Amino acid sequence: MPHAAGHPTGRPQPMAAPRGTAPLPRHGNDKRRQILGGAREVFLSAGFDGASMGEIARMAGVSKGTLYVYFPSKEELFSALVTEECQRTAEACFDMGVDADVREALTQVSHRYIRAMMEPAHVRTVRMVVGVAEKLPQIGRAYLQAGQEAGVQRLGDWLRLKAERGELAIDDPELAAWQFIIGCHAKLVMPLVFGDETPPDAASVERLVVHTVDSFLRAFAPRGGGNA
Repeated sequence: MPHAAGHPTGRPQPMAAPRGTAPLPRHGNDKRRQILGGAREVFLSAGFDGASMGEIARMAGVSKGTLYVYFPSKEELFSALVTEECQRTAEACFDMGVDADVREALTQVSHRYIRAMMEPAHVRTVRMVVGVAEKLPQIGRAYLQAGQEAGVQRLGDWLRLKAERGELAIDDPELAAWQFIIGCHAKLVMPLVFGDETPPDAASVERLVVHTVDSFLRAFAPRGGGNA
């Protein structure tokens, strides 16, 4: 729930204020978070098609008028929710110290990312995004940009730094980051997204993490040894 140069672009802003008015004050941002919290509950329980702006307003504890000031449509509200949650996940999963040991850091990233992708709320969100992407491609793009592409950017920047230090031998850090991320989640997460209701056990996750990290380091270890 999962893009742009450097780090993810800023969170989507509420409906633009009329020309000449001041930006939303602090309490306006608090209200926005309150609305997104209510929307999350409704979307996860009712799905995208079943969710209504009236029910979201009720769950968030705001009037429908207030809701529409911040989000003019259900589509924009869902897109903002997806973007914000994906950004938060990418920031949490791909937080790597510049001096961290390569194997240890990649192992930790793998565990964090796989756990996040297997969260039931995330799986339901991905299913909703897939379900509406043909009709509302902007929501699919928002998910991809704020989620996987943001993770690729963060991981790619870190891999580039490690390559510059001679700890890895990578010519294309962005492509290597894509390979690593797909390796982390394709085997265990994709079945959950497409209907398997039984999450993998801890041993399966550990086996995948070890295999993914080992394979990555065999491919990109510095010439003459290192972290392989």
